[in-house]
Amino acid sequence: MRIRTLLTVSLAAVLLSACATATRYDAAGDVHALLVAIRNNDHAAFDARVDRPALKAEIESQLVRKARDANMGGGWQAAVIALAGPAADIAGEALVRPETFRYAANYYGYTPDKPIPDRLSIAAGLRYIGSDQVCAAKDKTGPCLLTFTLEGGTWRLSGFDAETAKRHLKL
Repeated sequence: MRIRTLLTVSLAAVLLSACATATRYDAAGDVHALLVAIRNNDHAAFDARVDRPALKAEIESQLVRKARDANMGGGWQAAVIALAGPAADIAGEALVRPETFRYAANYYGYTPDKPIPDRLSIAAGLRYIGSDQVCAAKDKTGPCLLTFTLEGGTWRLSGFDAETAKRHLKL
């Protein structure tokens, strides 16, 4: 009886592991497509794999956080926080472009002078950060610069860690 239970538990673990690997492999295809679009400056392919509202919300959140951390008085902090939304809209339109993410693509090996990393290599660098989110790292222990969320069967860029990028990409 114990052997049967052990075999059942082992089979379940293998199936769950295979499911997770298959999901990472699917995500890797969309991550790959985005990084190729960035490398090739392909705006249409880039836009198909980017969640602009999520990126604008992240920019707004960073602006609000910086305003709260700053020592502003006399209502300036409230004014800056109130303007964070419109500023994020403008910044999102100006910054969410393939050219802005070129350093990240280069970091992951997507440069014109190198062979493009394969899907398995990309899948190995993806980490789950939620049931429908993965972050992309160069390897298992590297920093995550890009976050992807599953929406309607496509993994879209939904976050970018600017602070990590500054430290690791020497921006």
